[in-house]
Amino acid sequence: MEYVLTAAEMKKCDETAIREYGISSLVLMERAALETANAITDKYGTDIFVGVMAGSGNNGGDGIAVARILQERGVRVEINMVGEAKKLTGETRTQLETAKKLQIPIFYGVEHTLYDVIVDAVFGIGVTRAVEGRYRKAIEEINASKASVVAVDMPSGVNTDDGSIMGCAVKADMTVTFAYRKRGLMLYPGASCAGEVRCVPIGIPHTLTDEKRTGVVTFTDKEKDLRLPARSRSGNKGTFGKVLLVAGSRSMGGACQLSALAAYRIGAGMVRVFTAQENRESLLRKLPEAIIDTYADADDGEPLKAAERQALLDGIAWADVIAAGPGLSVSPRALDIMRIVMDAGGKPLVLDADALNLLSKHDELLEKLRFGADRSAADVVLTPHIGEFSRLMKYPAAEMKKDILGVCKAFTKKYDVSLVCKDARTVITKRGKLTYLNSSGNDGMATAGSGDVLTGIISGLLAQGMSGFEASVIGAYAHGLAGDYARDNASSYYIMAQDIIHSLKYL
Repeated sequence: MEYVLTAAEMKKCDETAIREYGISSLVLMERAALETANAITDKYGTDIFVGVMAGSGNNGGDGIAVARILQERGVRVEINMVGEAKKLTGETRTQLETAKKLQIPIFYGVEHTLYDVIVDAVFGIGVTRAVEGRYRKAIEEINASKASVVAVDMPSGVNTDDGSIMGCAVKADMTVTFAYRKRGLMLYPGASCAGEVRCVPIGIPHTLTDEKRTGVVTFTDKEKDLRLPARSRSGNKGTFGKVLLVAGSRSMGGACQLSALAAYRIGAGMVRVFTAQENRESLLRKLPEAIIDTYADADDGEPLKAAERQALLDGIAWADVIAAGPGLSVSPRALDIMRIVMDAGGKPLVLDADALNLLSKHDELLEKLRFGADRSAADVVLTPHIGEFSRLMKYPAAEMKKDILGVCKAFTKKYDVSLVCKDARTVITKRGKLTYLNSSGNDGMATAGSGDVLTGIISGLLAQGMSGFEASVIGAYAHGLAGDYARDNASSYYIMAQDIIHSLKYL
């Protein structure tokens, strides 16, 4: 697990390391420059021509120190001072004087961009307003060059806290960020400017975050972070949990098949599907392992028949966890089903897709999830994509995206749920928990049925004894890892939801 910091949090870490631990700013700068130089030579070798674009702040000092270290290694290097001389920080002025003594070529402004590698050390985490003037021109020239671009800490022009573009931004091939990942490197559109991200240590003590109980975290190490439920060698199908999947209308039968198969593939022992009767034969052919109960799907406004209602209630009593919504529709009969499911007899509950659309249309259902409400469901997980979340919040999606972490946290302060907000970066929140920002996955997963697969994965993990929040975090990470494997063995264009399920076997 890694913390993902804001600019203010990172600056506080720097200040604390300097003030309380006696690690000087120049020492931190030297470590940052050394790690950046190592990343450059590791990726591009030493037979290269490097141009450092340096600002007047400490990020510029980092870049100047990188130039000196690269020159020591036999790399041909030049420094282009983009920042104003009168605004140089003390550390950056010191680095510049050393570079002059070592006769590194120094230009004021961008002399040219005819380099193999450009080091972007203009702003780092310090940008707070729209980029303009000489800085905008420098960034535009960097982006127009044919050189590979390495950003120091942050691509210049990307907001460190939310990933927004401050007028314009460097498009890096690699970003070497220091001590901790920054939110702007993970959130879009900033993430699309970062390229490959390498997070490197620079000597800031880990004790500064070891006791941290608030903030944002992510997973980046499959071997350490992917903690799937332990399997008992003496277990049986009941040991590994029973999932009831309430999904699939007469025109959306594929959704329930994908969710049910994903629940099995992540390790659930048994899956029972309550679905429209039109889906029965297809399910029997494609997933004979599942138990199937059906109802007559109709738009006549009539509730379930007594036998259908009893079949649903029997399934709820049988299950360890209930998942509802994929392909369910928002018909009157689907609403009747949801009202029964929402009183799920103390069982963990996963709500996705049309279940969420029904909640957004019928406030009395959503109110059952409010803190302090009288409800029987034990542990509830909501898995909306950004459009479904917008409907739940009754707030424009475009506005929500400006502060998606804050919006998600606000929702879970009001509702007693684990929220899995699916977007280019999935955000998972629950009151009293660290916010999780998922790092796995790729654009090839933006395909029909991918969300149904995630519902099945989270349900399967819940059935095996995980809490709702833990199942959400591990499920989202596993889902993305499987998608990455599918992409790496084909392409982003090729992936379908079934490919994600098939790739779960490689976790």
